[in-house]
Amino acid sequence: MKWSIPIARIAGTVVKVHVTFLLLLAAVGMMFFANGGPAVAAGALVFTGALFLCVLLHEFGHIFAARAFGIRTPDVTLLPIGGLARLERIPERPVQELIVALAGPMVNVVIAAILIAILGMPDPNMPQTMDFSSAASLGQRLMVINVWLVVFNMIPAFPMDGGRVLRALLAMFLPYAKATAIAAAIGQMLAGLGVILALMWLHPMFFLIAVFIFFAARGENESVQTSEAMRDLTLADAMITDFHTLPLEGRLQDAADALIAGSQHDFPILAADGSLAGILTRGRLVEGLTHHGPDHPLADLILTDIPKVFPATPLKQAFEVLRSIPSEVLPVRDSREHAVVGLLSAENIGELLLLRHALAEWKTH
Repeated sequence: MKWSIPIARIAGTVVKVHVTFLLLLAAVGMMFFANGGPAVAAGALVFTGALFLCVLLHEFGHIFAARAFGIRTPDVTLLPIGGLARLERIPERPVQELIVALAGPMVNVVIAAILIAILGMPDPNMPQTMDFSSAASLGQRLMVINVWLVVFNMIPAFPMDGGRVLRALLAMFLPYAKATAIAAAIGQMLAGLGVILALMWLHPMFFLIAVFIFFAARGENESVQTSEAMRDLTLADAMITDFHTLPLEGRLQDAADALIAGSQHDFPILAADGSLAGILTRGRLVEGLTHHGPDHPLADLILTDIPKVFPATPLKQAFEVLRSIPSEVLPVRDSREHAVVGLLSAENIGELLLLRHALAEWKTH
């Protein structure tokens, strides 16, 4: 996620904070300093830090549950509206997704139970004002918030935890894509209701959360529908076979001429024997022209660590590889891992799926 700052690595997962989270801390500090002075501001910041530590532990509940099923989690990001753990892939079986989704809220249940065991049940007469004067008061408020985190996260608004639980339960009886579409529709409906309530209550944070859920539900649904549409396709079905390559000994001016002459933005660079040496991206071309000029060797600016994919590679797998590299295209090599026989681009995948959908619609008429 852009504008995120890595602060730690825990058990192989990079922990990041979004810059807006730092702005939230600054706003909390200034607000409570203005109302109660430095001691109150310090207490508010400690409480905010403790709250987001609970959020981080919640996300690591998802992370460790996912790892039990062999799913990597490259990073987790703290945002003002909560945490976001990035899973390498969605669990393959509904029961696995159910366990991963429930693991996060269960962490908050455990935290609340520990605080109850230490401090007792929260005082029903606890003042509504934010009192950070003692560790006991801070702990009781943290206890209550962890309970609310469980309740809030279990709202069946996909892609929140409750929505993922709903999708997993539906997927036990329906095709995965259909289950996702239903869960996403319910999530968007609830998010729309949340937007209306936020406007009525003039609650900006609630409004932002509802808007985030609405668009996140739509985005995840589109991603799943695309993935399902690619299930039985291979790279040979989608790869571009009419493309331009450049020799490794070429200059940046050669790449600039090729860029202007056609619609291709990134170019496979071939060694003298015809094998793939790397990719020159449009961004690197522009950067090279800016700093080195048109006669500079393009070999100095190419990406060389390009994963190997072949015409028989499943399209779904190749698309994930394409998303992992800083290039708009992924070269497809022949079975001898030598010549480049095609290119894969997200645009071409989209066009293929669009045409397949149109033909499927025509057959139903």
